[in-house]
Amino acid sequence: MKHPKNISIADYSYDLPEHRIAEFPLAERDASKLLVYQNEHIREDIYKNLSATIPEGSLLVFNNTKVVEARLLFQKPTGGVIEIFCLEPHEQYPDITTAMSTTGKVWWQCLVGGASKWKKGQVLEKKIIQGNDTIILQASYIEKRTGSFIIELSWTPDTLSFAEMLHLSGAIPLPPYIKRTAVAADAERYQTVYAQHDGSVAAPTAGLHFTKDVFASLAAKNISTDFVTLHVGAGTFKPVKSETLQDHEMHAEYIDVSLSLIKKVMQHSGTSIVAVGTTSLRTLESLYWIGCKAAEGTFSPAELLVKQWDPYESACKQVTMKEALQHLIIYMETHKMERLIGKTQILITPGYVFKVISGLITNFHQPQSTLLLLVAALVGEKWKSIYEHALNHDFRFLSYGDGCLLWK
Repeated sequence: MKHPKNISIADYSYDLPEHRIAEFPLAERDASKLLVYQNEHIREDIYKNLSATIPEGSLLVFNNTKVVEARLLFQKPTGGVIEIFCLEPHEQYPDITTAMSTTGKVWWQCLVGGASKWKKGQVLEKKIIQGNDTIILQASYIEKRTGSFIIELSWTPDTLSFAEMLHLSGAIPLPPYIKRTAVAADAERYQTVYAQHDGSVAAPTAGLHFTKDVFASLAAKNISTDFVTLHVGAGTFKPVKSETLQDHEMHAEYIDVSLSLIKKVMQHSGTSIVAVGTTSLRTLESLYWIGCKAAEGTFSPAELLVKQWDPYESACKQVTMKEALQHLIIYMETHKMERLIGKTQILITPGYVFKVISGLITNFHQPQSTLLLLVAALVGEKWKSIYEHALNHDFRFLSYGDGCLLWK
């Protein structure tokens, strides 16, 4: 496998006019356009007709993470506003679910807008009136880190979980390229219809186009659906600022996968496994590399992390997908684990050999982004003609835009 450290990010650029970025979603989720790329041919359809494009007996895997209201605004007594954007829990928590269910007080890794005006030791406070109840939320500056801050957030009544407190006092964080203030409708539309587990600061946007009708049509054609959880971090929008990938650090994200899903994926070996979204794809491919570690026999819970260069530097390349997942299943059953909870930093670029998926449903991504590199890994140089077709045929781009079904 070619090592991607020397890939030049400038080779993965294209001109994206601002007016092609979707500022709002369409009125109907499944009316969005769908570009289908298969056997080097491009055709157009809409999401409502997706089942006609997927072979019978396939497995579609979705990410059921839920976007949390991660933007918190505090007004200082002097009138200035401090914005706290909650990224991910402090490392003292074993996983996001535990941190989200914590009551009374949490430590969180955050971005802080106006940080220079916030003196260490100064406690910020805001009051939220909910009917007859008043919630008091306080923020204390604990520590400055490279690119972020550790903030202590505490609240009363302290019986509320952190997830509940965010829901009552925070705002949905729209992506930075949507240049407008969030409106009430975003609370529903920047969330998939199957969102279940609180923890993301960005939506798994490929899933925004799915409706109950689309799921019903998939089931009617004997197409299986199942779910993984990858909590999307703000790093998904992090641009590649270095000239080559060698100096780009991929963000790590929490994954949570059930034993039953791993068994189902293994059973679908040899059939079409389609990831709905780059987050689902990264989770599925990460399962292979975790399974490889289990196959090597030196596996431990501390190994539940896929580092960004693991696929390119691991000696474990001859193990089949079925073998890797079988080892993972044996490990989980031996240790009575119903769920696999870990982190992935996997970087999928041209040169990557896909082990699990055969297709991807995804939106159109930003130039010079790791998401565009992932697309190029799947379809090769054809990504250029796919994106050129989309630009020339009025497809809408990025989170609220249209999407594509790309076959390997």
